[in-house]
Amino acid sequence: MNKSDLLAKIAEKSGLKKVDAEKALNATLDSISEALVEGEKVQLVGFGTFEVRDRKAREGRNPRKPDEVIQIPASKAPVFRAGKTLKEEVNK
Repeated sequence: MNKSDLLAKIAEKSGLKKVDAEKALNATLDSISEALVEGEKVQLVGFGTFEVRDRKAREGRNPRKPDEVIQIPASKAPVFRAGKTLKEEVNK
């Protein structure tokens, strides 16, 4: 399912026009992104949790030259953990 498929489903289930569904979805995604950038955790009870995890700097191998060791810098990675209700729905 891509974004336009998701928008069609949202519009169908909510009774909104596709334009309004797109505004709502974009506002939701923007709000989640802004919270993550600020270092906040976003919890949607029953669905899951979005958070940012720090990744340490580490050494890696250059795939083109396996003998070459490269430094991979520290970074932050957005992560999603599914909630209990979502896990149960998927595993029915």
